[in-house]
Amino acid sequence: MSAVLQKLKRFKLRALHNQKKFGVAGRNCEEVLRKGCLHLQLPVPGSTLCLYEDGTEVTGDYFWSVPDDSELVLLTAGQTWQGYVSDISRFLSVFQEPHAELIQAARQLLSDERAPLRQKLLADLLGTVSENIAAETRAEDAPWFEGLESRFRNKSGYLRYSCESRIRSYLREQGGDPADRRPSAGQAVEGTGARGALGVTSGASLVVTEAREEYLRVVGAMCQKLQAARYNSSYFDRGAKAGRRLCTPEGWFSCQGPFDVDDCASRHSINPYSNRESRVLFSTWNLDHVGLIRREGLLSTM
Repeated sequence: MSAVLQKLKRFKLRALHNQKKFGVAGRNCEEVLRKGCLHLQLPVPGSTLCLYEDGTEVTGDYFWSVPDDSELVLLTAGQTWQGYVSDISRFLSVFQEPHAELIQAARQLLSDERAPLRQKLLADLLGTVSENIAAETRAEDAPWFEGLESRFRNKSGYLRYSCESRIRSYLREQGGDPADRRPSAGQAVEGTGARGALGVTSGASLVVTEAREEYLRVVGAMCQKLQAARYNSSYFDRGAKAGRRLCTPEGWFSCQGPFDVDDCASRHSINPYSNRESRVLFSTWNLDHVGLIRREGLLSTM
């Protein structure tokens, strides 16, 4: 098809670090680049066009697959663009600490934005600037404690309680939590006393009869060890010693990947100490990738 018969494609164009955009149309990449350089008074040699969204360079064949009215950035020699995340990074670098005006501006942008990827970036931005990771007490970060009982005075204390409750719930599924056990008629386990008696619970009922006694013995021994270790509640406590916690000293937890690999290729991470939303979301994490993926799928449908 000759250049004369080719349809004009329309774009919104701007220079690097310049928010002002203007419309330009052309039948090929070279024509759009030439018109853009003329309007912005930039040299054509060494200049390139790329998508504002992700920084993909727009060249010959790719030109026709770019939708009309897409936003482009005109780069001169030596300039780079990594997508609109570059704008957000530059925006944040101006501030040494979050400001109310910044948060309000981001919320306004988010309310008007319709592109899914930009919505996610703006939501992540809001989450980042709203974080108060270093704060520990209720007085320092009252919003973090919204919805929690008044007896919880610091973040580490609540997360220790959360960890203990989670491990107790795992035991409960197997009938191993002594707080939930009651002796069955005529059954008791030597040395555990009435309160620690192990009945045939939901977990044990799934075990074949021949192995049930051994199963109950193992669960009972596990329960005693966990009681002695205070149910490993320090796992979620960022103030605990390195060998007794699963997070960094700042409170960052990382997905440990599927059971059959050494790491998580997706690099999932979360800090429940940062804000209330992260604290709530952390309650759905299993830190084992498979459980995490299932929960992410569930949350995305809610």
